[in-house]
Amino acid sequence: MLAHGLTFEEHQVGATYRTLARTVSETDIVTFVNLCGYTEPLFMDMEYVARESLFKRRAAPGALTFGLAEGLIIQTGLIHGTGMAYLGGELRVTGPVLEGDTLTVEVEIVDKRETKKPDRGIVTYRHRVTNQRGETVLEARVQRMIRRAA
Repeated sequence: MLAHGLTFEEHQVGATYRTLARTVSETDIVTFVNLCGYTEPLFMDMEYVARESLFKRRAAPGALTFGLAEGLIIQTGLIHGTGMAYLGGELRVTGPVLEGDTLTVEVEIVDKRETKKPDRGIVTYRHRVTNQRGETVLEARVQRMIRRAA
């Protein structure tokens, strides 16, 4: 874990970071589904899951997987005090995340560019979220505004 976030200048294209792991619990899924209103039977009705789902266990929505991945990335300290804004990106869910799966994220710095403003730059990251079997379950290309060194 980094003591402070990397400034724009400290970001090196090609550098990779790996997060700690986090196991997805039933409580995580139920809380997220209720908070966000995901009233799909796949997430809320275990009789439906037992009868109709391919997985026979409670599944996590892709949005929850992305949120958990972002939390793991924040825990690395990579953007503490230097991340200024999330600017969006591309997201692809590539596999299911089920109750009891353990996730980690590999973060690679793939691009960086200066802006007209002297206090910031734009950094592009590639996030690869894997489960405990090493299977990729989510890929994202994310851009963030990052503070420059003073």
